[in-house]
Amino acid sequence: MTNQREKITIQQIADYADVSISTVSRVLSGNAKVAADKHEAVLAAVKALNYRPNMFARGLASGQSMTVGVITQHISSPFYDAITKGILEVFEDSPYSPLIVDGQWKLEIEKRALHTLQNRQVDGIIVVGGNLELETLKAFDQHTPVVVVAREIEDFKERCIYTDNFQAAYNATQFLIRAGHKEIAHISGLLEHPDANLRLQGYKQALIDANIPYREDLIVHGNFLPQSGLLAVEALFTRNQTFSAIFCANDQMAMGTQLALYRRGIRVPADVSLIGFDDQPASAFMTPPLTTMRPPAEEMGRSAAAHIFSILKKMPYEAQDHTCELIVRESVSRVR
Repeated sequence: MTNQREKITIQQIADYADVSISTVSRVLSGNAKVAADKHEAVLAAVKALNYRPNMFARGLASGQSMTVGVITQHISSPFYDAITKGILEVFEDSPYSPLIVDGQWKLEIEKRALHTLQNRQVDGIIVVGGNLELETLKAFDQHTPVVVVAREIEDFKERCIYTDNFQAAYNATQFLIRAGHKEIAHISGLLEHPDANLRLQGYKQALIDANIPYREDLIVHGNFLPQSGLLAVEALFTRNQTFSAIFCANDQMAMGTQLALYRRGIRVPADVSLIGFDDQPASAFMTPPLTTMRPPAEEMGRSAAAHIFSILKKMPYEAQDHTCELIVRESVSRVR
């Protein structure tokens, strides 16, 4: 057996398999047909010699780096983690390797990441969420194909993979209204975050369509983190607001909200109904299990990877509909 640290050459593979170097090259590239016996001999030699192809060198020869950059936001976020997981699943069955960087929801860091990935000569870039402006994305797309996931951008929709946050929030609020709730508080995410704005607008429209007055005093702006849910509930009580239900813009804030209600002796859902958004894994194990909106995060990630590969291969891409699903558990009850 060869030393694993020894750099195996194509010549060594050719000698071992008793074929020409060009035959080895054709087998490794998969670009031309090779007689079955020679093909099997080359593959046997590759396995016996523990050959690992130099993807960078192969990329230089083909004019590609065989890498795709992925800019995600807060790798610790369950939602973005699920999207990234979907992206990586598609990469596993492709010749491309991902380079993942964290934009941290900070515009300057995201721009720096774009330049870093372009300097690494990636073949394409997938941007998960973020704040990058349309002009910046279009400018990079002229040289390096860009696909955006978990964000809807006007004049760039053909490159965006997203779910309808407005409609999902509308459906969540409507579910509470159909259960008889009229005083529905909303804990929003960061208002500069497009998803938070769309969810707030969906909530507002559902109330208007049901002839329920939209009240600013029942809105508290959080930051998508659990502690902001807790603080939001305290803010509502400080304002002496009454409410029978709360719609949180994500599950993390719903967790903080539930803790705040528990500390005040308020039962969910007997006293106050609660609904979240994102369907994080822990939500099914809350007490009671949380009713929430489930965006198809992994599916969106897979679609984003498939989209960028279709661009790189100059193949048509068939857009898919990514719809949030209402997951009914035990945190919502009808008004008595």
